[in-house]
Amino acid sequence: MALFDWKSENEGPVLYGGGVMLRPPRPSDYREWAEIREASRDYLQPWEPAWAEDDLTRGAYKRRLAVYAREMELGTAYPFFVLDQQTGGLVGAITLSNIRRGVAETGTLGYWIGRPYAGEGRATAAVGAVLDFAFGGLALHRVEAACVPSNHASRRVLEKSGFRHEGMAKAYLKINGVWADHLLFGVLEADLGGRKQPERDQ
Repeated sequence: MALFDWKSENEGPVLYGGGVMLRPPRPSDYREWAEIREASRDYLQPWEPAWAEDDLTRGAYKRRLAVYAREMELGTAYPFFVLDQQTGGLVGAITLSNIRRGVAETGTLGYWIGRPYAGEGRATAAVGAVLDFAFGGLALHRVEAACVPSNHASRRVLEKSGFRHEGMAKAYLKINGVWADHLLFGVLEADLGGRKQPERDQ
């Protein structure tokens, strides 16, 4: 089970689990974030929305942080950078977004891991930590996720983390400039009672 701490309102929650630490992005993370994204560009772009021309600039990063701060203030999304717990190095990111309250009590999960750290169990550890936070700290009922059918590594992470395949959505999201079909996954808080520690893979 992951542990989590609440820091100041500006910083947001910090999560721990499976050798990773998750915390909201900071201005001082810019250079490390830009470097790992650039080094992983060819690895990540097939699975993500098309990158803007200025995507890795400091200005775009500042705008991104402003959006993140507003979403955390509203309680509609919680973005985290995934850090190696021993070295403190940035290895990826994960976001619980589109949080709906009331009759839904649901959020949507998305994540990426940099190419140098893929296959080391970090995505699985990060997903597990965020699910513990979602169902514990936020008291959500359900978390959803989606992936392109050919993204076998991401699908394996979701399945190991307790998500169930629920169907296919045609032309669901525009990925790398093209409307792409997605596999839909969901997990309920009740599904994870007695959840085993997932095996390490990605």
